[in-house]
Amino acid sequence: MAGFAWDQVLPFVAVGFLAQLVDGALGMAFGLINSTLMVSLLGVSPAAASASIHAVEAFTTAASGASHIAHRNVDWRLLRRLVLPGILGGVLGAGLLVSIDASVARPFVMAYLAAIGLYLLFRAWQGTPEPRAPRVIAPLGLVGGFLDAAGGGGWGPVVTSNLLLQGADPRRTIGTVNTAEFFLTATISATFLVTMGPAAFTLAAIGVLIGGLLAAPLGGVLAKRVPARPLMALVGLLLTATSAYTIWRSW
Repeated sequence: MAGFAWDQVLPFVAVGFLAQLVDGALGMAFGLINSTLMVSLLGVSPAAASASIHAVEAFTTAASGASHIAHRNVDWRLLRRLVLPGILGGVLGAGLLVSIDASVARPFVMAYLAAIGLYLLFRAWQGTPEPRAPRVIAPLGLVGGFLDAAGGGGWGPVVTSNLLLQGADPRRTIGTVNTAEFFLTATISATFLVTMGPAAFTLAAIGVLIGGLLAAPLGGVLAKRVPARPLMALVGLLLTATSAYTIWRSW
């Protein structure tokens, strides 16, 4: 297309592909990877970055969710209990972000997530116990949705890691959280569109969307084929590394 800045978009295609591949397989990090890049390297405002990422995720989570459904990675009862609180939290977080800079609390949230990541690594090293049904679900969805909208990412790290902490099956947890995220991101995108208008969505979002859609069908396959113990270890490692990096950037 004439006049289209492909040289500026192609790096985001690669980033979107990698971020979605990780997110689809481990249930987290799409928003964190992309928001870190857009805010710290491109100078995009946190609100515009979060708006763009959630606009993209409305498409990538639909594709990723379809892949997880096809590979029977979804616990439908758990999904129903997560979706409505997640949507409510997302709307509240999006409304807060356009009026207040919520980045002050982010290092504290990341420290909490890093601690969970280390514990999950310990659990994986010990050996994963028999899966058990998680009990704390609705409050988790509410907090995860709020932090996701306010911080440009957080649904997967908060919800997936805490469900694993409660003993939920890793494969079905990742598939369920990824599928529930579609409803969350669609709502958050609509909220940003109403409060900020189309100007909130950047050129980088096009590249991230292309890369994310290319990788989305692969996540369900990876989550289904990787055994539970390495899967939990990978989640713990990713959570610890991304949280530690965010804390370091904040300092």
